[in-house]
Amino acid sequence: MADPDFWNDQVTAQQVIEANNELKGKFDNFNNLAEAAEELAVLLELLQSEPSDKDLLEELEQKLTKTQKKLQKYQLELLLSGKYDHSNAIVEIHPGAGGTESQDWGSMLLRMYSRWAQQHGFEVETIDYLAGDEAGIKSVTLLVKGNNAYGYLRSEKGVHRLVRISPFDAAGRRHTSFASVNIMPELDDNVDIELRPEDIKMEVFRSSGAGGQHINKTSSAVRLIHIPTGIVVSSQAQRSQFQNRATAESMLRSKLYQLKLEEQAKKKAEIQGQQLDIGWGSQIRSYVFHPYSMVKDHRTGYETGNVQAVMDGELDEFINSYLQYKLQEKNPS
Repeated sequence: MADPDFWNDQVTAQQVIEANNELKGKFDNFNNLAEAAEELAVLLELLQSEPSDKDLLEELEQKLTKTQKKLQKYQLELLLSGKYDHSNAIVEIHPGAGGTESQDWGSMLLRMYSRWAQQHGFEVETIDYLAGDEAGIKSVTLLVKGNNAYGYLRSEKGVHRLVRISPFDAAGRRHTSFASVNIMPELDDNVDIELRPEDIKMEVFRSSGAGGQHINKTSSAVRLIHIPTGIVVSSQAQRSQFQNRATAESMLRSKLYQLKLEEQAKKKAEIQGQQLDIGWGSQIRSYVFHPYSMVKDHRTGYETGNVQAVMDGELDEFINSYLQYKLQEKNPS
């Protein structure tokens, strides 16, 4: 970075700075843990010499709790070794068939992920939003910004199942609803995915979600259709058509990259004779509100009876279990 030519290529320079900051963050976190461990050792030694000191005991317990949380976070970050784990995450939520009940489930998942992101200091931007007919959402696309956002959230890709007594059913019957969640890394122009102008059809429309006074006054929202694959992406979060097009192109690039990876995985599975479960039919988690309370991940087996805490954004144990599960898949004992 001291090289006078460093800033000649600003995109590359920014990538180097981000990589440097990421390494510095890991180094600082390790040092903080080491210092916390030393402080715990000192407190423990003092307590052994003064076992009746209640204030000292309370300080030790508080310090131990804080250090355990720091250690869990550090261990979690060590599991994020994927190529794009450090990237921002694009989150798409699409309710399944089932009308209002299913669309309400989509909005519940939107709230859950928004709360989780806020609790971890991530910035959440709504890129595209389509409201439900009576309640909930028909679809939503979020951009979760922050270091390792994709690495954490990639565990959420799949179909999420809800079982509850529907508040929209006058007869008070139990309903089962589904929503698919797709997670992609936000990719920059350096990724080897070509967007040819002749392959893209652009449509403009008026924004439908919340976003300020400019909404519905101009056709600034953009929809891109990738003709060879049929992939459709939309952006209405930005104030100009140019900005929305740039956002939509970034999403399209991510979707095409994801499609490329899925095709490679399918070919690899065919060669190895494996049955690969890819795509929207993969049910990953059940959220049961009735006749009992339980959230269970069907991949890892992790479950909890505190449904409300999960809906309030407490997903870390599910994410940690998934990352450990994927690590064991790579390195079976």
